[in-house]
Amino acid sequence: MTAAAQARNRLERIRASAGIAQLALQQIQDDLGDVDQAELAAILRELIEDTDPPGGFIAAVAQLLTAAARRAEQIEPDRDGDASCPLHEAAALITDNAGQCLIWAAQALDPQGDSA
Repeated sequence: MTAAAQARNRLERIRASAGIAQLALQQIQDDLGDVDQAELAAILRELIEDTDPPGGFIAAVAQLLTAAARRAEQIEPDRDGDASCPLHEAAALITDNAGQCLIWAAQALDPQGDSA
């Protein structure tokens, strides 16, 4: 198989996986339609604490961006960080900001619920 064919296959797999992820997120969004306060807090905590992978959904997205950043470091023509630095920063922002915001929201909705 040629390099171009391998790249096409890889891109097709990534598109398919992203499509599956979008469907899963749409299902979660649909399930939010009639939840109460405690249940919404539990859902938010699940996005943070999910047991597979460690750290939950937010951590998984950050891990994906970090993997892309590491690869960018290896292939950037000048190794100047023009591509890898923004990816590392995005991973950190997702982990630090989005994750913490989910924790705050869950605590505001259900202060007696499980801690994230």
